[in-house]
Amino acid sequence: MNETLDQKLATLKLGRIRQIYPSWVEQAAHSELGYAEFLDQLLTEELLARQENQLGRKMKAAGFPYAATIEQFDFSLRTELKRTVLMRFFDSSFITTAGSLLLIGPSGLGKTHLSVALGTKMVQLGYHVRFVVAQQLANAVLTAATRADLTRLISSLISCDLLILDEFGYLTLDPHVGPVLYEIIAGRYEKGATVITSNKSLATWGDLVGDTALMMAIIDRLLHHGEVFYLRGSSYRMRGKEPVTLNAKAEGFLSAEKV
Repeated sequence: MNETLDQKLATLKLGRIRQIYPSWVEQAAHSELGYAEFLDQLLTEELLARQENQLGRKMKAAGFPYAATIEQFDFSLRTELKRTVLMRFFDSSFITTAGSLLLIGPSGLGKTHLSVALGTKMVQLGYHVRFVVAQQLANAVLTAATRADLTRLISSLISCDLLILDEFGYLTLDPHVGPVLYEIIAGRYEKGATVITSNKSLATWGDLVGDTALMMAIIDRLLHHGEVFYLRGSSYRMRGKEPVTLNAKAEGFLSAEKV
């Protein structure tokens, strides 16, 4: 009897119920649960397990480099950021209004952490999120064998609810990447939310793709429904170590920064 029931549960793909029903049968007998209550408890367990599995699949598909939450971000180290202001982006309205968020500043200030935290929240809200490092996107563009391959890449980054483009500006991009980036941003304009992190000020973005006019068209679409936050200060990775001062011109800023 148990083997037959186990096989039926496997056939119906009721994996969680298959795991727990022996203990629930014993508990039901001990607690004198009614048939309806017993069935309800089993189905609730199955639904919760499926929701958890679905969330896990969406998190994996998003491609986050690590786990991060907004609760783990230390706002006391970034006084230029106000938690109450930033939390406006951690709401489904950011997706439904196809907003944009640009996080700009030197390395080690938490830009990627914030973007992952935001992306994670959107996955939890049921949205489809893609996290892509700018250089990975560039490599994918340059290695696309055919226009059809490139079209599939572009379509996948247009169709997601939230696209996070990380580390834009850390490396100069091949001139072929600029037009593709424009296609992606233009395709997402007023249709999908976008987050971009960069260590370069907006004024220098044109140099990154070798086409200032093209980049102005990209920025125009991003800023129409978007906001820019500049992060400043010392890298959290360098806390407790001797500060290193770099020429800010190399980072694309107007004044020297510690990194």
